[in-house]
Amino acid sequence: MLACSRVIVLEQVYELFLKRLIEATRSLQLGPAEDPGTFVPPLIDAEARQKVRHYIAVAKEEGRVVLQMEGPEEGYFVGPTIVTDVSPQAVIAQEEIFGPVVVVLKAGNFAEAVEIALSTPSALTGGLYSRSPAHIDRARQDLRVGNLYLNRKITGALVGRQPFGGLGLSGIGSKAGGPDYLLQFLEPRVISENTLRRGFAPRGDDSHPAPSLS
Repeated sequence: MLACSRVIVLEQVYELFLKRLIEATRSLQLGPAEDPGTFVPPLIDAEARQKVRHYIAVAKEEGRVVLQMEGPEEGYFVGPTIVTDVSPQAVIAQEEIFGPVVVVLKAGNFAEAVEIALSTPSALTGGLYSRSPAHIDRARQDLRVGNLYLNRKITGALVGRQPFGGLGLSGIGSKAGGPDYLLQFLEPRVISENTLRRGFAPRGDDSHPAPSLS
């Protein structure tokens, strides 16, 4: 959930998906990042925790919170939170939330699902689970995100093989791990000289003697 802020589900399977998502989320273990059994670690600092808590407060006004787990008292924990009954244009459905908060949106058909997916200005990562070759082909063409994952998890990009970076407000520069990544840290210089000019001064050294005039 830390890497997914919106889930768009077709209405035919929406209720079943939501039920399974809630129960699966309940099983997630919160704890310190160094504990191998931890699935949801704390956030980086108090400011990050406060931002996520603010979004949860907004979610309660814009939609319905169907699950809000409690985190440990010590540390910057926020328990996994699931929100439903939200407009695709709501704040919590439009802005990036870097924390364990996910909004579940309902779409009547695949075309509507794509439209909802493209409605946000952020476009870091997207994913599709589908058995339909037509839907997969359309996702390849229309889902304009930095990294698109098909029928697999949306994390775990490999440096050198799957360069990572977003589009839109999620970044339009070079991708981390890509072949041109280091070039963006260089400072380009441009030097232009007209080599056909007349009347230039001699260099004044032995290796390039001044021309003699007769």
